[in-house]
Amino acid sequence: MDLAALLAFNVITGIATLVLITLGLGVIYGMMRIINLAHGEFMMLGAYTAVTADQAGVNIWLSMLVLPPLVVGIVGLVLERTLIRFLYGRIIDTMLATWGVSLGLIGLMTTIFGNVVRGVSTPVGGFAIGRYGASLYSLVIVATAIAGLVGMLALLRGTKFGLILRATMQNPNMAAALGVSPPTIYMAAFALGSALAGLAGGVLAPVSGISPGMGAAYIARAFITVLGGGPAIITGTGLASTLFGLINELVSFQTTPIIGNVALLAAAIFMIRILPQGITGRFLRRSL
Repeated sequence: MDLAALLAFNVITGIATLVLITLGLGVIYGMMRIINLAHGEFMMLGAYTAVTADQAGVNIWLSMLVLPPLVVGIVGLVLERTLIRFLYGRIIDTMLATWGVSLGLIGLMTTIFGNVVRGVSTPVGGFAIGRYGASLYSLVIVATAIAGLVGMLALLRGTKFGLILRATMQNPNMAAALGVSPPTIYMAAFALGSALAGLAGGVLAPVSGISPGMGAAYIARAFITVLGGGPAIITGTGLASTLFGLINELVSFQTTPIIGNVALLAAAIFMIRILPQGITGRFLRRSL
């Protein structure tokens, strides 16, 4: 019974982790159709922001939850204004450009911090699940993931900006005819997606080794989850993260984390084969 409870806790944590690493990419790719190969490096920037602020004496919660999305959001805004805005509608060019950005960021962080693994201390302790121990910080990851989904849902459904954002992504010419500036909305959307990636990096910093190449560990899972979820950002991210997180954690528990990742990839390939438009491309089409 204790083992089952621990496994269930790990599954929930795994699902929340997938939600965190996917939500920002869901905005940039799911809404804007930009294949951002620098998404993992945006997370890396968020993690380095957290560790740098923590070492400078900033409050640990500000270092993880506030500064990373702020810093990476600004980086994303500058990147969109100087590069991405010239490449809308050119998928291959955007892929190459963001790949170049990812390589540049890796080189920059390696030059500044060196090719060493850094870390942030976990700000909370642990608790017992029967005979087993678990980290209270996993609850922080779960709470942040839920807050991210609820916050995005509230933004897209309950605010004027969310309405304008959805309308612009669906029909920019009509939005422009109604007085909206599509370039400004694109800039805001890209900055928002970048900020969410930075938040993910900051939150996951205490449980992952922070190094210039850490983004490679997240980018594949993020794209797999976005493709599996389909066009609905919130619903698709939640459903795909639940499915893939469950498969990954169960297989990892029975075997090893590497085989768990292989199982996740196999499940994604099978899903895309039978549901090419993703879960929400076939079901729940009117959801967000």
